[in-house]
Amino acid sequence: MFEKVLIANRGEIALRILRACKELDIKTVAVHSQIDRELKHVRLADESVCVGPNPSADSYLNIPAIISAMEITDSVAVHPGYGFLAENADFAEQVQKSGFVFIGPDPDIIRLMGDKVSAIAAMKKAGVPTVPGSDGPLPEDKEQCLEIGRRVGYPVIIKAAAGGGGRGMRVVHTESALLNSIHVTRAEANAAFGDDTVYMEKFLQNPRHVEIQVLSDGQGRAVHLHDRDCSLQRRHQKVIEEAPAPGIPEGVRRDVQQACVNACIDIGYKGAGTFEFLYEDGSFYFIEMNTRIQVEHPVTEMITGIDLIKEQIRVCSGAPLALDQDSIPCRGHAFECRINAEDPQTFMPCPGPVNNFHAPGGLGVRVDSHLYSGYRVPPNYDSMIAKIITHGDSRREALKRMQSALDELVVDGIRTNTALQQELVRDSAFAEGCVNIHYLEKKLGM
Repeated sequence: MFEKVLIANRGEIALRILRACKELDIKTVAVHSQIDRELKHVRLADESVCVGPNPSADSYLNIPAIISAMEITDSVAVHPGYGFLAENADFAEQVQKSGFVFIGPDPDIIRLMGDKVSAIAAMKKAGVPTVPGSDGPLPEDKEQCLEIGRRVGYPVIIKAAAGGGGRGMRVVHTESALLNSIHVTRAEANAAFGDDTVYMEKFLQNPRHVEIQVLSDGQGRAVHLHDRDCSLQRRHQKVIEEAPAPGIPEGVRRDVQQACVNACIDIGYKGAGTFEFLYEDGSFYFIEMNTRIQVEHPVTEMITGIDLIKEQIRVCSGAPLALDQDSIPCRGHAFECRINAEDPQTFMPCPGPVNNFHAPGGLGVRVDSHLYSGYRVPPNYDSMIAKIITHGDSRREALKRMQSALDELVVDGIRTNTALQQELVRDSAFAEGCVNIHYLEKKLGM
């Protein structure tokens, strides 16, 4: 096991990683920007290093500064969390070349799955179901593009191969709009990602967003830890997640879970990962793989009783995967609500001082947050400040506990989206389950 791990992140996920390291008797190093000196995990870590000024480009994305911090603290490995450098293959490669361990898959796997075109090709080869599409980058030839559009069938969606987070996408409903949409998406992709490669997929009208959690040791062993439904989204950003995904036939569920396990073994994947799918009319369609721990990993932990961060650290230290598929339970149901420092109507970020913070409690309630009374939420980073997670023997019980937990939550001094979350967990359609990815935006009138 690693002697010392540097945590290359901030906020609730950095605190979550620190707790896992403490349970494994691993010393921790917290890196932080100048404004983040008072973060909870910075106070609790064995050592801390300031890696730059407040902008993330100068601190949390500053690869030389983070590697230097590893060198001066004699760290053995780095855990990137999610966001920032978590899926940056160049960072993982430089970490390895500097003699350290990156807690995640190898750089070539990050590159393979980070490029949507190569990821889809790899998944097709491994037997994972994919969305009908161009089966590779769109050619420059206009007539060939039109022919692909006719074969796939409208509506289609044009996507940037290097895209993510809802950027670099354009839905096309008619052939007359196709060529201009490809041109515009190429330009946007080049400006945003430095890569103008785009591809085409069939645009599914009313799908759900369902994902499969996996763990793999890169030594020929892999398991899935069931699935999650993340369909309640706003502008491609998840708002509420739950596990397991409701209303999916068990045979269909088992088949896609096993396909993901097989794919991990096929590509030599190491660490924790998530296969993301669109699910419509009883069929799964692969969209991407996240080669890191997910924001919503706690709902999987609640139904399985397995600490994903600890298992991720173990396999990346070189230990063989100790979990057996038949020994991974799926007990009850769990929900996660993301609490953001933002106006619940306009969604504008609302940084500032937290005068009073009270976390909800009770049986089946978990709170992942770096907040404390007196902490000042900075304006420089993502607005998420807490995750409220509830578990119950049934979906209804878990949802009832979430309603109570949100009612108990107190965050004074700044505005949050708690009121919106309170409304959503009492929404009759959501209570019935199986809402699609467009439901929330329609409800909000977007």
